[in-house]
Amino acid sequence: MMTKTVQALIIDDDAYNVYVMERFLDKENISYVTIGDTSNLEDELDRCEQIDLVLLDLEMPHKDGYEVIDILKERYGDSVPIVACTVHTAEINRARKIGFSGFIAKPLDMDRFSDQISRILSGEEIWEAR
Repeated sequence: MMTKTVQALIIDDDAYNVYVMERFLDKENISYVTIGDTSNLEDELDRCEQIDLVLLDLEMPHKDGYEVIDILKERYGDSVPIVACTVHTAEINRARKIGFSGFIAKPLDMDRFSDQISRILSGEEIWEAR
């Protein structure tokens, strides 16, 4: 039986944060695409064939996470969970109101990441500021 590969989209301008997320996703056997510059976001999204999960930083130049989620919601509706990944834990309530599917505080915790991702992919919302 062939299982469908899960494809994550990482949108984050910090190379170290991207590296950490990629390593965590590698451990979960989740493939990923990374967008580090949101200035050409729509073009970058056109190149993504399948997206099952978005890990979105909130603070970036060009378009921040709040601008990006509007574009993602327009494109994917509610079919793709969009999770805020940020050090700014005070943003958790704003992220919930705006329509994020979840919130995971940075720095990411490898011991919890696996469980967080599997819960998100099964349709559960995760709101963890620490």
